[in-house]
Amino acid sequence: MFALQAIQRRQMAKLSPLLRRTYTVLAANPHIKAYRLATLPPSYLLSYLDTSTPSAVTAIGTTTELPPTPRSFQGNERFMEVLNDVLRKYASQDDYLRAQAVAFASPGGALFGNQGSGNGGTGGASYQGGSGGGGVGGWVHLSDARNPPDFGRIAWPEDIFGSVEVDSSGNLLDNFQVSGSYRILTNEGILGLSDFLREKLIQRLQEEDKNDTSDRPHILE
Repeated sequence: MFALQAIQRRQMAKLSPLLRRTYTVLAANPHIKAYRLATLPPSYLLSYLDTSTPSAVTAIGTTTELPPTPRSFQGNERFMEVLNDVLRKYASQDDYLRAQAVAFASPGGALFGNQGSGNGGTGGASYQGGSGGGGVGGWVHLSDARNPPDFGRIAWPEDIFGSVEVDSSGNLLDNFQVSGSYRILTNEGILGLSDFLREKLIQRLQEEDKNDTSDRPHILE
């Protein structure tokens, strides 16, 4: 029996490379894979998923060069819809954002009051108080990890995913509001999420990938 198991393991080892597609991991975000598409000129499909044939529906987008740049990148609208849906469901459960909310509602949080829940910013922090603070309540903004803002500052509009309301006790309310100004790729880098939110996003993308019945893109070996 042990001899048979050893043979089976050797057979699996021989077959497994044939079942895998090759991809490049982005240096700026090792969680994102770049699959070479069979197109001319050359282009790459960017995805969080590690599958033999990644779905175009679940792709972050495509790029004509690596590393991707704002000029070479074309985003996937469906991916943004999925991302925003995941953030609506789970942003208020993110530990990092919860910590911001507690700090915002503390007496010192009043320093950051009257900034509004909008998108105007001068480059700054994910600890971004909206109107309120100091035991009054308000909003905190969830921003991309690629360009962490300085403490007490508001992130650039293209880095803000959206905002979540905070009550006077520092509790996040389950009412994530999409900013509408977020960009997946900027000169500062590509989409960066906390471990918690990234895992939730990948789980959702895996579901979308499983249910997708459309033709898969042709990926080069």
